[in-house]
Amino acid sequence: MFDKLKEECGVFGVYDNNELDTSRLTYYGLFALQHRGQESAGIAVNNNGTMLYRKEMGMVSEIFDDVVLNYLKGHSAIGHVRYSTTGESYAENAQPLVIKYTKGHMAIAHNGNLTNAAALKHALEKQGTIFQTTSDTEIIAALLSRSRIKYNTIEDALQEVMTQIKGAYSLLVMTPHKLIAARDPLGMRPLVMGKKEDSYVFSSESCAFDSLGIDLIRDVEPGEIIVVDSKGMRSIQIETPEKSATCIFEYIYFARPDSVMDGIEVFTSRFEAGKVLAKEYPVDADVVVGVPDSGLAAAKGFSQESGIQYVNGFMKNRYVGRTFIQPSQDMRELGVHMKLNPIRSQIAGKKVVMIDDSIVRGTTCRKIVNLLKDAGATEVHVRISSPPVKHSCYFGIDTPERQKLVASTMNNDEIRELIGADSLGYISQAGLLGTCRNGKRDYCMACFNGRYPISVD
Repeated sequence: MFDKLKEECGVFGVYDNNELDTSRLTYYGLFALQHRGQESAGIAVNNNGTMLYRKEMGMVSEIFDDVVLNYLKGHSAIGHVRYSTTGESYAENAQPLVIKYTKGHMAIAHNGNLTNAAALKHALEKQGTIFQTTSDTEIIAALLSRSRIKYNTIEDALQEVMTQIKGAYSLLVMTPHKLIAARDPLGMRPLVMGKKEDSYVFSSESCAFDSLGIDLIRDVEPGEIIVVDSKGMRSIQIETPEKSATCIFEYIYFARPDSVMDGIEVFTSRFEAGKVLAKEYPVDADVVVGVPDSGLAAAKGFSQESGIQYVNGFMKNRYVGRTFIQPSQDMRELGVHMKLNPIRSQIAGKKVVMIDDSIVRGTTCRKIVNLLKDAGATEVHVRISSPPVKHSCYFGIDTPERQKLVASTMNNDEIRELIGADSLGYISQAGLLGTCRNGKRDYCMACFNGRYPISVD
């Protein structure tokens, strides 16, 4: 219903050295990561070598209660929230994936997408491997179990597997004795490491640490494997390309504003994007409004730089989740109204600058512009804190086919007319890069420029 690029997944894991309640810690961690996936959730724990788990379709709070969490007792745990980018939205694709193989039990949680998944799966099936799911995670598990036969340790097997798989991934692997975190060689998907007393914790975003008293240590580096066991923590670094390719859309839309990724606070990067927009596309207007939630920080930045007053232009119904049932066809125009309602006193009779994070198909943006004009706005000037999305993503973000991306088939003036705006401006690619530079990372901007960091089958 809401015309946005769809989230990927979120992972959370803990190796306990202090008698922590690992399942509850993971539950709250997943709760903080719920924005990264609302289709399914799961937790697996290691109880003295036995893998106990629960995973279902639905939201974290719907799946787990005190009875389930009291059952899931163990000294290490991993959890997952999922939005399907590859593999249909079925219960069997929920994670973590728990398997039994020749060396024992193993649980895997994965955020990302393999670009060579089809070729790998075909080769494995020809060798007799049987797959129970349609997710990339099972391909990783199959490769890992095969490699484990040749190597003495799971981390050595994982190093081999990481030379075979291509694409974007952050992995958590739990065995009877170890918890292992790994990030793809380009660092496309985020993964951070924290510590609570003597226990190590991993998460897709640092926001999951803040309310749990977990200290953020650092990001897992591109191509890094971190092994935690009874002996402590150690790092293994595999060969990586000269340049990294962190997904820049984490800063634009996916991540929570209070998260810190690669040393950059997401809120700050969005605020700076708003300031850049005000410089690149100045406008004569009365008020600035942001489209909740990811447009709010950029709107405040635009307001500060331009001197135009920032106001709360919309009331958001926070009880309408992203899994909200689609209205019937004759009620479809009510869809955006169900989630956003303009505050008329802030809008009526005024020239409005509307800040949003992206335009994908253009349908929702048009409806929001209409909401503002119906509320009495005399002009609506749209400013977008990402460049035009012209290309599909194959690295863990669910995007429409290219011909359905409005910026790939229309020029700026045609898009402005489509959405009914009085003017339209997108942040430049150079301007966007300037909002998240810290000298450590290069970024994947393939959805804007079509330059994919990995060849795509």
